[in-house]
Amino acid sequence: MTDKRRPGRRPGSADTRGEILAAAKKVFAEKGFDKATVRGIAREAKVDPALVHHYFDTKEGIFAAAMRLPITPEAVIPLLLEGPREDLGERLVRMILQVTATPETREPMVAMIRSAVTNEQAVAMFREFISNALLHQVADRLEVPHLRIEAAFAQMFGVIMGRYVLKLEPLASATHDELVEVLAPTIQRYFSG
Repeated sequence: MTDKRRPGRRPGSADTRGEILAAAKKVFAEKGFDKATVRGIAREAKVDPALVHHYFDTKEGIFAAAMRLPITPEAVIPLLLEGPREDLGERLVRMILQVTATPETREPMVAMIRSAVTNEQAVAMFREFISNALLHQVADRLEVPHLRIEAAFAQMFGVIMGRYVLKLEPLASATHDELVEVLAPTIQRYFSG
């Protein structure tokens, strides 16, 4: 009699999602965001690609979960695109300030930033993810040159570095409303031309 494998849950660890995330971290580290695939992650985790899609909708979602990012492109892009174009700068600044407001959401982003400035592999993954999965998607939908959206991102990246890594004062202790008042008009100019 042959031992036929029944469909459904695979034998072994009950933490299949965790194993997929561990495999994803390894694959992203080895191949970068652009060259990593759901099939490659599934192969590394020794699961069917459908099981990867059961836990994560997209490769971007897997990346965000594996890197413990508090935001995904699926959540950010609609938020940025909904509403009047003349308020886009304010929406972007408020969203980034909101995402970095609590330690639970801020710490993974700051860890990724620190890794990106000290590790060439991390910077490549971060750059590919930010550019291809987020920034260029928004720029293309808004019909804004990629240079402009990257400049807006660079400015906000600098604010996060100054506020949470360098802890520059008074930037570090400024309220969200104070920062929105100072930053939103400048960020808006990148989208207004």
